[in-house]
Amino acid sequence: MKLTLLTPQKKNFEGTVAGVLLPGQSGLFEILNDHAPIVSSLKSGIIKIILPDQKKISFQSGSGFVKKTKDNTINILVESATELS
Repeated sequence: MKLTLLTPQKKNFEGTVAGVLLPGQSGLFEILNDHAPIVSSLKSGIIKIILPDQKKISFQSGSGFVKKTKDNTINILVESATELS
C-alpha cells in the first residue's frame, strides 16, 4: 500500500507500507492491504506505520482525517505529527 502522512507544514512520510494503526474517534483501528475504502476522523494520538519489513515508525499526531481508496492508497491529513524515537 502507498501511504502519505501530511500536516499543514510538510509531508511527514511517504512510502510503501504493510499497514497502519490509527487513533480513530471511537478507538484504535488498523488498515491493512485490501481493506475496504474508508474515510474516518482521527483524534490526537499515536499513528504507527508498519513497513513491509515489519519495522515500525510512530508519530504523535494531532486530530485529522484518513482516507483509504480501493487502489490501496492511504492519505492521512493531521494538524501535527512528530516522529517518535
